[in-house]
Amino acid sequence: MKADKIYLVGFMGAGKSTVARALAKRLDWRVEDIDAQIEQRERSDISSIFRTKGEPYFRELERQSLLDARVLRGTVVATGGGTFVDARNRDLILQDGVVVWLDVPFRTVLDRVPLDGRRPLAADRASLEALFQQRRASYALAHVRIDASRGSAETLAEHILDALPR
Repeated sequence: MKADKIYLVGFMGAGKSTVARALAKRLDWRVEDIDAQIEQRERSDISSIFRTKGEPYFRELERQSLLDARVLRGTVVATGGGTFVDARNRDLILQDGVVVWLDVPFRTVLDRVPLDGRRPLAADRASLEALFQQRRASYALAHVRIDASRGSAETLAEHILDALPR
């Protein structure tokens, strides 16, 4: 594990983007948000990309963003909810830095993620819960697991720092 880059993985609504900013600030590192990069590059939001070009197209953009980020050090990377589920992405991420799973219970996801179509894979509760359960096995392969269900982003950043391998 390279300790000069931290990848945050976890389900949508786990707080990856928010915690990434707090952790990067605490470490005086840069922050890279994969979803934000894709939206900026495509000049479109994730939902529109899914709707107009499909999930495979989005996943390819995601992989390219990860490949572009490999050269960066001193960086906290907030991944998308499905990024770490793809085996090729997961291998790249696991070899490139410390991977931290921000784990939240499904109830927390429901509190944080509206089922109104703004998130392309969060159309209804049943499909969201099935996806949540399906992805947990991949997230469990992270180097570090953090309970991210409570506490501020700054508190979670401190928990991550405490849990990092020395």
